[in-house]
Amino acid sequence: MTASRIHRLGDLQLHIMQVLWDRGEATVGDVHAALPGTRALAYTTMATMLRKMEARGLVKHRLEGRSFVYRAAVAADVVSRGMADHLVDRLFEGSLADMVNHLLKTREVSREELVRLERLIAERKQRL
Repeated sequence: MTASRIHRLGDLQLHIMQVLWDRGEATVGDVHAALPGTRALAYTTMATMLRKMEARGLVKHRLEGRSFVYRAAVAADVVSRGMADHLVDRLFEGSLADMVNHLLKTREVSREELVRLERLIAERKQRL
């Protein structure tokens, strides 16, 4: 079995990917307009970021008139799985229980969220 590739994304890259996952396709201008706080970033900076992301295999483009229309080349679940696995491995030495324990101790958790977690654990136990 080959190891799946871990896609490590910075904040801006992750926001760009979220726009593409939500919209399916977008031009540089569309992505720039969709991201809050990016007005401080130049349009050319956004275009450069998308080109770099394409070189990494994260996005692809097609030409429509004189505009590049970008789309995600990697599914959201692949990125989230890779980033989450990386987090668990690096910070919690691969222990999911340690990560959950940490989150339960450091975050506010509602009764509804705890019930949902219990249900997810019970469903997983049934599959073992």
